[in-house]
Amino acid sequence: MSTYRKVLCAIAIYAILFPLFADERPNVLLILVDDLKPSFGAYGDNWVHSPNLDRLASRGMRFDSAYCNQAVCAPSRNNLLIGSRSTSTGIYSLGYHFRRAIPGAVTMPQYFKQNGYHTAGIGKVFHIGHGNINDEHSWSVPFHPDKVIDYVLPESTDGKLTREEALFSNQSARGLPRGAAWERADVGDDAYADGRIAEEGIRRLQHYSESDQPFFLALGFTKPHLPFCAPAEYWKLYDSKLDQLPLPKRHTPPDDAPRYAGKTLGELNQYKPVPQQPPLDETLVQTLVHGYYAALSYMDAQLGRVLDELDRLELTDNTIIVLWGDHGYHLGDHGMWTKHTNYEQANRIPIVVSAPGVTTAGSATSALVETVDIFPTVCELAGLKPPSGPQPIDGVSLVPVLEKSKSTVRDHAYHCYPRGKRIGRAIRTSRYRLVEWVPFDETEDSIEPEFELYDYQTDPAESKNLAKERPEVVTELLTILRRHPAPMPQR
Repeated sequence: MSTYRKVLCAIAIYAILFPLFADERPNVLLILVDDLKPSFGAYGDNWVHSPNLDRLASRGMRFDSAYCNQAVCAPSRNNLLIGSRSTSTGIYSLGYHFRRAIPGAVTMPQYFKQNGYHTAGIGKVFHIGHGNINDEHSWSVPFHPDKVIDYVLPESTDGKLTREEALFSNQSARGLPRGAAWERADVGDDAYADGRIAEEGIRRLQHYSESDQPFFLALGFTKPHLPFCAPAEYWKLYDSKLDQLPLPKRHTPPDDAPRYAGKTLGELNQYKPVPQQPPLDETLVQTLVHGYYAALSYMDAQLGRVLDELDRLELTDNTIIVLWGDHGYHLGDHGMWTKHTNYEQANRIPIVVSAPGVTTAGSATSALVETVDIFPTVCELAGLKPPSGPQPIDGVSLVPVLEKSKSTVRDHAYHCYPRGKRIGRAIRTSRYRLVEWVPFDETEDSIEPEFELYDYQTDPAESKNLAKERPEVVTELLTILRRHPAPMPQR
């Protein structure tokens, strides 16, 4: 046989056998959403315009009792991406990069890259700003950032760099003015970051559709993070529903709660026209709540563009999709705004998982889960060995729950938040939350432990701290909390 015929024969055999050797491992689409609380249609708030969040939930499993490990952006993203709780790393602040604490840490996308995946990140994945940076070890190609603080109207900034724009771009904010807390602009979707993030995500999916290498794509949408900037069409969705907006009913902290456990206008008051101290007038409260949901619906539309393209490219049936909100959000309840507490509104999060061949469409679970559980879960779904560090891996795989919604892997969820010299460590069971406030430094004998106890069966609004009234419940829950190691000191 001539050489030419041998080559033709080899090509023909390869063409026949190639599908047998093609990499059929599932792709991963990780969708991170900044400041998204579980308040949209799939979670029972049917007045919220969220068709695409609801569509994704209808394809997989909705987690109704999911909790972040710390209600603030950078630590919560560390919890997700390295699988370690804040109390295991000692990183509780925005500006401390996790590789300063654990130089050899292996992130979720990095682990997939090590196992043959092409990894890419777009938008807000790691927290960039406030002295923090991206993690270049995680990506196969350079990370694609976009703005978190994004204005289009001149009057929002008076033509100047604003304080929050500077902080989120690692510049000094000294002496800079505040930017607007919201924008209602007559612009298209791509005028703001989430539209551009969706567009870049679509381009990446189109590229991946022509590749045989499995992908891990992380899309970090920035809304509904402040400022509540969204095209006018998304504000209009609620113009006729203003009476349905969830305006706060209680404007004071829980009775008998430690004075330092909550907050008021911190973060929110970095934007105009919010006053530095409470109270806020009713019109301003309504506008802010309106803006939050307008921004949510804007983000939802961008998610829809990505899901549409995933379907069009016929990638859906081989792609694991995980949607995660980095923490919850206070919208004036208890007189509190944004996050940074141990209360339910700040710590309960949305998690939705669609895993072809594993999850049942439109299913839901009340299993208690944490952010740190996502790393080992996605690894098991993709057929990879469980992550082993070198950082502490505090999560457990949720695959048993994804396969059977009534299964459980935990009897409680665990989270924390620091206040000065104290740290509040919390456990959330199906009925209670216990918070133990103790000094970081165990030698601080002058600081006595304080406790918060809330009963969500009898008091879902957290109106009263019951720790002194039910010491037997505190004692019982403390035995659970004591299973966890002492918190690492604050770095």
